[in-house]
Amino acid sequence: MKVFEILKRRAIKWDRKFHISKRQQFVTITFILSFGLMLTQLVPVELRYPMTGVISVVAFLLSAFAMRENLHGISWFTLLTLPTLFTAAIALFYFLLPVRWLTRVPFVLLYAIGMYALLLTENIYHVASGRTIALLRAAHSVGFILTLVTYFLLIQTLFAFRFPFYINTVLTGLISFSLVFQSLWAMVLEDYGIARLWHLSIAICVVLSELAWVFSFWPTQSTLKVLLLVTSFYGTVGMGQQYVDEKLYKKNVIEFFILCLIIFCVVLMGTHWRGNY
Repeated sequence: MKVFEILKRRAIKWDRKFHISKRQQFVTITFILSFGLMLTQLVPVELRYPMTGVISVVAFLLSAFAMRENLHGISWFTLLTLPTLFTAAIALFYFLLPVRWLTRVPFVLLYAIGMYALLLTENIYHVASGRTIALLRAAHSVGFILTLVTYFLLIQTLFAFRFPFYINTVLTGLISFSLVFQSLWAMVLEDYGIARLWHLSIAICVVLSELAWVFSFWPTQSTLKVLLLVTSFYGTVGMGQQYVDEKLYKKNVIEFFILCLIIFCVVLMGTHWRGNY
């Protein structure tokens, strides 16, 4: 953490010499990351996954630089998790697309739009931690949508590799915890009194990990498995956010349950019971 503080102080000193507006910084960072994402297609195949790690680290560092005045305590984790994992999810899923620039260029453009919106969202979270602002509700919506997109892409990539069930379980747990905790924290935007967020995140993470363990043996297409897992993420985290915000009512629980039940029925209809798919 001391290293982060040193980098933060140096970034602030740099900002005093060369002033650039927040939006200009966000645009520049988005352009750099989008360009880096396209470069991953120009390196040899064996270097693509190391490049994914590099561009994810760069996303972390650039996001930290853009929000240097805002980072303290738990916000080093909560504000930077989604930009980093969103970049990693896009880069990993990028390799699964058809080898055509006609497909991949629009995908990079969508990443650029999502990354810029994400940086704006994380910046709103920091500003809202000090006072109430009108954009917070919109930021919650955008942040949750991008969290779902990130979770879907990461889990889709994970199941595409057809790992053994124990690897699916562990990696799903790690991915889930990172995204669940920052989603719940976004509802309180505080660095203190967050013990219940840790407990709730662990509980949701355990549920999602157990579902990943079960789905590893489920004889159906991986896309349907991922769809059900993402729906479960949406339902559990959605209820968790309402609970943290003290707005969880019976009708909300019923709505989340009905949606999960509908997707579960769809998965059942696509299941091949005579053998593993």
